[in-house]
Amino acid sequence: MTRKAIVTGGAGFVGSHLTEVLLDREWEVLVVDDLSSGKMPNLAGARHRGAVVHVTDIRAPELVDLFGRFHPEVVFHLAAHAKVRPSMENPIHDAGVNVLGTLNVLGAAQRSGARKVCFASSGGAVYGEGARMPVRETAVKNPASPYGISKKIVEDYFRWYREVYGLEYSLLALANVYGPRQDAALEGGVIAIFAKAMLEGRRPVIFGDGNQSRDFVYVGDVCDAFVRAADAGDGLMMNVGTGAEITINKLYETMAALIGYAVRADHVPAKLGDVYRSVVDPGRAKKELGWEAWTDLEHGLTETIEWQRKQP
Repeated sequence: MTRKAIVTGGAGFVGSHLTEVLLDREWEVLVVDDLSSGKMPNLAGARHRGAVVHVTDIRAPELVDLFGRFHPEVVFHLAAHAKVRPSMENPIHDAGVNVLGTLNVLGAAQRSGARKVCFASSGGAVYGEGARMPVRETAVKNPASPYGISKKIVEDYFRWYREVYGLEYSLLALANVYGPRQDAALEGGVIAIFAKAMLEGRRPVIFGDGNQSRDFVYVGDVCDAFVRAADAGDGLMMNVGTGAEITINKLYETMAALIGYAVRADHVPAKLGDVYRSVVDPGRAKKELGWEAWTDLEHGLTETIEWQRKQP
């Protein structure tokens, strides 16, 4: 029997790759996306292969009927207002999408008879500052932005739906995901931003001193973790990252060498709400999912840069 999945946010960067991976494994896929940040061209290949796209907001009342007609086995919930600084300017909107929208997805999943929901949380935004690095899932969460708070809040709703309705879940706390299709116009995609600027001969900007560090994980590896989580890791939060960190300055140097770019970055003041150091311990995902980040950074950067070269 063909397995069926709904991917919310499936027209986005990670969601479109996940949709393709599911199709590769012969799942039937319904994408739900309001296209506020996702792009239909990201799904051109997936639609040709049979993925169905429904353009709607995850807060919409119609979601219950939509899920009910499709009868998914698993819901991969990636749709979100994934912006730190705008969340600080308008926390009500952020909570509306990330909290109320997630509640709507959980309710629709439960009523449709779905077995499990796999949720994209945020390793950097949820843990915040102060945790021992690399951070484990047991660390005290101290989010520094409404975006991180919204991701933390919904964890209890997942637990409640499991206890009351038996709806399985896995929460994947993603490190900094990068790869082809990442939008350089959106915040958080520093690799995409650097690649686009360097290839266009513009001087990239680094916020702060550049010694802040991140754990960069390739999008293909992240999709592998989601697919594995469909059948393992019930009731758990699991970090999805490499466990290795690199400073933004070192990242810049590495990318400049790969591209052949010789101009120094322009340093400007750091942004409010950004954590200084972020690296996750992926040990639980390795134990529960048999997963690890297979793609080394230089290979992933090369793939990303070559994709960016081909963009108009």
